[in-house]
Amino acid sequence: MSGATASWLADGGRLHLNHGPIDLIVEAFGEERERFLAYRQAVARFETILEELVAELPALRSPAGARARRFSGSTAQRMEEAVHAHLPAFVTPMAAVAGSVADEVLAALVKDRAITRAYVNNGGDIAIHLADGESLDIAIAGTGHGLADRISLSTADPVRGIATSGWRGRSHSLGIADAVTVLACSAAAADVAATLIANDIDLPGHPAVKRVPANEIDPDSDLRGRLVTQAVGCLSDPDVARALENGLSTAWAMRERGLIEAAALFLRGETRECGTISLGKLAYTAVPAVPSHSHAQKGLTHA
Repeated sequence: MSGATASWLADGGRLHLNHGPIDLIVEAFGEERERFLAYRQAVARFETILEELVAELPALRSPAGARARRFSGSTAQRMEEAVHAHLPAFVTPMAAVAGSVADEVLAALVKDRAITRAYVNNGGDIAIHLADGESLDIAIAGTGHGLADRISLSTADPVRGIATSGWRGRSHSLGIADAVTVLACSAAAADVAATLIANDIDLPGHPAVKRVPANEIDPDSDLRGRLVTQAVGCLSDPDVARALENGLSTAWAMRERGLIEAAALFLRGETRECGTISLGKLAYTAVPAVPSHSHAQKGLTHA
C-alpha cells in the first residue's frame, strides 16, 4: 500500500487526504496563515493514522466488553470510547472508525490555531469545528437529493458530528435501512449510533431480504459469521413501517441516554425523525448512501 497523500481539490480551498481506504476532505476557515498552519498540522497527523490503526486491528475488530480497553493510539481510544457507551449491544470499535478518524484529524487541524470554522468529511462521516458566534451549513450525502439537503449548525448547537449509515453504504449492515443520518456531539458518536440504528431497521426472517455471513464477503470482517444484508426485495407498506419503528425505538433510547441529538431514518421513501434539531429538507428516494470503497482495501470497513 502506498503512503499517505495530500492534494488540493480543484477549487483550491479544500484539502484531499488519502491513505489506502481512508479518504478525507478537509476545509478550514480563518486568516490565510492560520489556515496554512492548520492544514499542515492536519497532514502531519494524518500521515500515521492508518499504521496506528493497523497495529491494533485485531483488538479493534473484537467486541467491546464491560471494561473499556486501553489502546495505544488516540484514534483507537476514540473508537473504544464511542462504542463502549452502547453496551450491552454487540459492537466493535470498528463501528466508529470513520468518525473517529475525522475527529482525530479535526482535532489536529484546529489545535492552537485561530480557525473560525472547519470540517473533516470522511466518506459522509463529518467532524465539525465552530468558534464562538459561527455557523456552518453541512450538505448531507445519501438522502437522494445530491447535495441539496443541508443541516445548518451554530455554536449554540451541541452537534459536532454527523454520520450516515445503511445497507447499501460502504460498510456491512445487519439491517435494511436505506440510510440513517445521526447528529451527535462528535463524528465518532454519530458513526456508531448510525450503524446501530441502521442495524435495527430490520425485518428478521423476511423472505424478501437476502443475507449472507459477513465473513463470506470479507474474511476479516469484525462481524464474523453474523448475517449481513445483501439485497432487499419488495416490501409492503406495513413492512416498511414496522422496520422503521424498530429503528426509531433504538434512536429514541439513544437520545434519552444522551448518546445522540437527533436522527433521521429512511426506508423506501418513508422517513422517521427523532430529536428536536430540524433536519431540514431531508428525504430519501432509494439510492445508495455514501459511495462504497472496494472491499479489496482491507481492514477499515465496519458494520
